[in-house]
Amino acid sequence: MSAPATTLVQSAPGYRAGHTLPLRVEAVRQLKRRRTLVMGAILAALPLVLIAAFAIGGTPDSRDNGRITLMDTATASGANFAATCLFVSAGFLLVVPVALFCGDTVASEASWSSLRYLLAAPVPRARLLWSKLAVALGFSAAAMLLLPLVALAVGTVAYGWGPLELPTGGALSPAGSVPRLALVVAFIFVSQLVTAGLAFWLSTRTDAPLGAVGGAVGLTIIGNVLDAVTALGSWRDVLPAHWQFAWIDALQPQLEWSGMLKGSAVSVTYALVLFALAFRGFARKDIVS
Repeated sequence: MSAPATTLVQSAPGYRAGHTLPLRVEAVRQLKRRRTLVMGAILAALPLVLIAAFAIGGTPDSRDNGRITLMDTATASGANFAATCLFVSAGFLLVVPVALFCGDTVASEASWSSLRYLLAAPVPRARLLWSKLAVALGFSAAAMLLLPLVALAVGTVAYGWGPLELPTGGALSPAGSVPRLALVVAFIFVSQLVTAGLAFWLSTRTDAPLGAVGGAVGLTIIGNVLDAVTALGSWRDVLPAHWQFAWIDALQPQLEWSGMLKGSAVSVTYALVLFALAFRGFARKDIVS
C-alpha cells in the first residue's frame, strides 16, 4: 500500500513548505499586474487634479456656519494640502485599492485556473494564503502612503512648506505636522482592515475577482449608510464606519486618542474574525480551478 501523498511530499529531498511561494515572488507578480499600475497612477494623479481645481476655482474660502473645515485651509501649506487629500479620499477612494488588492489576490488565481497548480507545486494552503495576504496588505499600505506623500510633495511646491493650520484654530509647526500626518495615515490603514478582511474572505469563496472586490466595496458602503441612520443610537459604535474619521482628533492642538483607539479596536476585531474565516474556509474548500 502506497504512503499518503502528504508523507511523500514531506520526505521529498529539498522540499521546505516554508520556502514555497516566497513573498518577493508574489510581490513581483502583483506589482507587474496592470491593475496595480493603474491604481497607483490614479492615487498619484489625485493631488494634481485638486491643485488644478484650486487653480481654476481660486483659493477655497467657504464657511459652514462660521466653522472652518480642512477644505478651507487646503492651500495654506503643503501639510494642509496633504491633510485635505486624505480627507476627501478616506471615505471611498482609499477603500478601492484595499478591496482590489485583497479581493483580487486569490479569486484571480481561481479565475485563471492556476490556483490548483499552485497548490500542486505543492504550496501548502495556509502558506499560500499567508503569502497572498501579506503582499495584499503591503500593497494596501503602500497605496495609503503614496497619496499623502505625493500630496505633500506637490502641495509644498504649489503652496510652500509651512505650519499645518488646524480647523479648530491654532497651528502645528512644520516639524510637528509630519508625525501627525503619519498617525493619520496609520489610523486610516487600520480602519481599512475591515474592508481588507471582507475582500480577502470573499476572495477565498468565489472564483470571480470582481465579485470579491465589488462585494467588499458594497458592504463597506452599506456600513456607511447604516452609520448615517442616527436612530440606531449607540448601536453605531460597533460599526467600523462610525470611526473612520476619528483621525480628525489627530489634527487638534492637543492630541486626542480615545476615538482612534476605539475605532482601531473595532476594526481589528472584525478583521481578525474575517481573516480566520478565510483561512478556515479555504482549508476545507474543494479547489477545482
